[in-house]
Amino acid sequence: MRTLRRLRVLAVDDMPSALDELCRLLRETPVVDIVTAAGDSLTALKLIQSRRYDAVFLDISMPGLDGLELANLLAKLGEPPAIVFVTAHDRHAVAAFGIGAADYLLKPVRAERLSATIDRVLKLLPDAAPASAVADVLAALPVDSGGRTVYVRRSEVQFAEAQGDYVKLHTPGGVHLYRMPISRLEEYWEDAGFMRTHRGYLVALGAIRELRSDSSGLFAHTALGDVPVSRRMARDLRERLLRAARSSETDRR
Repeated sequence: MRTLRRLRVLAVDDMPSALDELCRLLRETPVVDIVTAAGDSLTALKLIQSRRYDAVFLDISMPGLDGLELANLLAKLGEPPAIVFVTAHDRHAVAAFGIGAADYLLKPVRAERLSATIDRVLKLLPDAAPASAVADVLAALPVDSGGRTVYVRRSEVQFAEAQGDYVKLHTPGGVHLYRMPISRLEEYWEDAGFMRTHRGYLVALGAIRELRSDSSGLFAHTALGDVPVSRRMARDLRERLLRAARSSETDRR
């Protein structure tokens, strides 16, 4: 397995407070290795000439050379970085994606939304790491909690429930909302003992206490509630639970 690619990121914004906050969020993102700040487009251009960046996070409304103009220049490079626009307005979205932007973030940027953007940037890289490698980094997910960023450890999650482009992470400490489709989370966590038992549910096999069936169907019982199991997944789930039980017995001998 290849070593997970760690991102080198350049953040560009003429507002110091906004730039500081964006840099803080980026540095708290596990797959980001280096974060460099630039207070204007010309400084950003000089930095890009001296070193290579995987992604550039750009404000649009800046004096002199604005973010869209800078992005157009970067797109002409032999190996252009991924461009992510970070702005307080959505009126430039069409132009931004026309340039080929990886994403378009609205201020104030939330940690879970930024995490989804970083995931998108990773997939655009020519030597992007496989999902199993990214899973190790996504062992803790940043979520907003009352204006604070808290990290939910994968080991705490008993099951995840789909809610559109988000997932509800059910943990003993509460339910947390994270921006990521459940199908994507399944890719990252399936090698860590999670299984999709239903189109809307992903469950930690180690959290299942027993299987229950009633007139409504089959359910995987956890300490935090029952998770539905589709007919198509029932056999696979029983086989995986049996293998896990046998492995546990062998380990105790």
